[in-house]
Amino acid sequence: MALHDPLIGTLLDGRYRVEQRIATGGMSTVYQGTDTRLDRVVALKVMHPALAGDDGFTARFIREAKAVARLTHPNVVNVFDQGADGGNVFLAMEYVPGRTLRDLLRDRGALSVRAALDVLEPVLAALGAAHRAGLVHRDVKPENVLITEAGLVKVADFGLVRVLGTADGAPTSTSTATGGTVLGTVSYLAPEQILPDAPTDQRVDVYAAGILLYEMLTGRRPHTGDNPVQVMYKHLHEDVPAPSLIAPAVGPALDAIVAGACARTAEARPYDAVELLAALQRLRRTLTPAELDAEPPASTRPSPRYPTSEPTSVIQPLPQPADAPAPEHTSVLDVPAELMDQLLVEPRPYDEPTPVRRRRPGLLRRFPRRPLVWVAALAALVLAVGGATYGLSEALYGPMPGVLGKDRAEAQRILDKEGMHGRFVEAFSESVPAGQVIATDPGVGARTRKSDTVTVTVSKGPKRIAVPDLTGKTSDQAADALTALQLTRGGVTGTYSDTVPEGVVISSSPAAGQLLQENTAVALVVSKGMVPIPDVTGMSKDDAAKALQAAGFTMQTSGVNLFGTGKVSSQSPAAGERRPQHTTVTVNFPFF
Repeated sequence: MALHDPLIGTLLDGRYRVEQRIATGGMSTVYQGTDTRLDRVVALKVMHPALAGDDGFTARFIREAKAVARLTHPNVVNVFDQGADGGNVFLAMEYVPGRTLRDLLRDRGALSVRAALDVLEPVLAALGAAHRAGLVHRDVKPENVLITEAGLVKVADFGLVRVLGTADGAPTSTSTATGGTVLGTVSYLAPEQILPDAPTDQRVDVYAAGILLYEMLTGRRPHTGDNPVQVMYKHLHEDVPAPSLIAPAVGPALDAIVAGACARTAEARPYDAVELLAALQRLRRTLTPAELDAEPPASTRPSPRYPTSEPTSVIQPLPQPADAPAPEHTSVLDVPAELMDQLLVEPRPYDEPTPVRRRRPGLLRRFPRRPLVWVAALAALVLAVGGATYGLSEALYGPMPGVLGKDRAEAQRILDKEGMHGRFVEAFSESVPAGQVIATDPGVGARTRKSDTVTVTVSKGPKRIAVPDLTGKTSDQAADALTALQLTRGGVTGTYSDTVPEGVVISSSPAAGQLLQENTAVALVVSKGMVPIPDVTGMSKDDAAKALQAAGFTMQTSGVNLFGTGKVSSQSPAAGERRPQHTTVTVNFPFF
């Protein structure tokens, strides 16, 4: 970075002025520049000369960059233009001030579940839009996830994108590793990206997103090694461990989603980023604030010996602490044929037991001059026994495949393919549509004996309860009836009734027969019985008439009320007696 870069200060394609270098990767260098026509800041991604000299690679890079340029999504870094200037093949892209997810992980270590989902959900939204448009990113990693100063998450660097079902005759799924060449970033490669001539599709992005989620929850990558080949071997032959082994705050449901996304068999993963996003959103709705915001353990935090750094712009790398994961470059890795053969060979199953004689005392002492031979023989015996155990284990056990979100028929097909027996049960769900799998026992990714029956829970859709007919019941009886159906009694309003005895339910709201969610409150209208007659003695004729009319009664008079100045001396029925409304009340005035 300290050496002079001949591109700085030049004008690419007569339009884009190269101003400063901000990042260098395995396949390209990114510069900050200015679009002199539109007078705006852009990021200029220039391919390394060695790759730009490959006409086939360049043609594919340009063709597929054009496809990405048509993808418009708020969580995707926009591609404005592409071109070639002399030996420089470049893309002009949106410049995103902010920092990368790698910067965030380096500064903070593991994230809370809420923070991890807040980052991954927009990433999956961007990838889902690409997948539904027939595009596969193929290089999802923290370095390619940008977080703007306003908190917006954007996916960058679709430089390895493949177009599924292209017009030039490419098949629906495409091969990534051919002839021993592996393209991508080793820690995030799906197994099929490593296998020679293996078909790949959008599920390689699902796998990488699962690795990304694991890394955010634990602060480390699941597969590491002294060299890229060791990491690739683990991708091919080892399952991604459960994040909760390192971060106990991560629940079993999130463990299951990571296991499903990182399944070594592509068919066991969610179909695309949209399905994985839906599963995470359903999970989020089931988590409490305490579960979402639980702090990761201190062991997943970066070492305090290394200072944190201020946010950087676009994808600029920062100094890396020695005990934190270092950024990985995208690479074209040529694996020698003999080494690729070793990668593809799984531990050999042990076919037939070899007789092992009981060792006679002093047997090893008969060959004191050849200790290394016996060490090798013992090692071979251990490997043979280990191979037998492995082969038997692989035959009898297997990981629970990812069937979450699948319909019953598809889940059955996946189980049959893995040689497992499923027992299907049904349960209500507010978030999963009827007919789709909402849970499995054991959880997805858990190692289970293939001869055992696994339980698969299928959604019956949201549970709805019909409001019972509560008329004729007392208020307490109505409350008991609602509780028995997992509803609750709401407010109770009293009203007078000529026909319903006091304390008995007249009606409910919602009315009988309406369908409600569990624990919904049902309000009651309860009879207060017949209306009490008001006391009008001592009132004038007009006042007495108004009081009785307000209570729903009619009035007739008896006696002489000269000049309208007399006061009511008595009434019948007496004050306080309960009568149906519209009953006639006789009021008496004194005789003068």
